[in-house]
Amino acid sequence: MIQQRNFITVILLSFITCGIYFYYYMYQLTKDLNQMAGDDGCFTDPTAVVLLDIITCGIYSWYWLYRQGNRMKRLADCNNVFCEENGTAYLLWAVIGSLLCGIGNLIAHYLMMKNFNNIADAYNAHLG
Repeated sequence: MIQQRNFITVILLSFITCGIYFYYYMYQLTKDLNQMAGDDGCFTDPTAVVLLDIITCGIYSWYWLYRQGNRMKRLADCNNVFCEENGTAYLLWAVIGSLLCGIGNLIAHYLMMKNFNNIADAYNAHLG
């Protein structure tokens, strides 16, 4: 079973832990997407995601948003799950929104989490 993500919880725990929980969130989300997508040819190593994000001071997370967003869109379309956004939408929110004191980045992750939860519901229903 894939666990649902709560946006407020992720934000609060990330704030309390000075950003460390956000890396855990990225790791777990990537791991769960790998599980849901199976062998789709786009396997992403969760450990590499965290390390590359730390090394690039957060810039890698934009690429991660784009790549995982497109992957989620394909997964949603294959499973008849409504998903309006794709990787480009998340990337635009994150990059352009960074000019607005980071609010766009929050919106990008909120949208991603919303779509992830919808796909996880369909995946869990298929299993159960």
